Amino acid sequence: MSSLIILVAALIVALLVFKALFNVFKTVISTAIALFIIVVILAVFGFTPEDLLHEFTKLPETLQKMLRGGS
Repeated sequence: MSSLIILVAALIVALLVFKALFNVFKTVISTAIALFIIVVILAVFGFTPEDLLHEFTKLPETLQKMLRGGS
């Protein structure tokens, strides 16, 4: 009887782990697709991924300027 309880508990734990991993996978895939779409749209307007990376690295400086009220 106890082996049946352990089997059921193991199946429940395996199901919960699988569900959590599947949710992480869905999040990663949806984020990757969103980033791809953004990069493609920027490419249509003539921006390169390097331009995007450059702006991303300047983001803390830009935010500091905005918070201080400078331009």
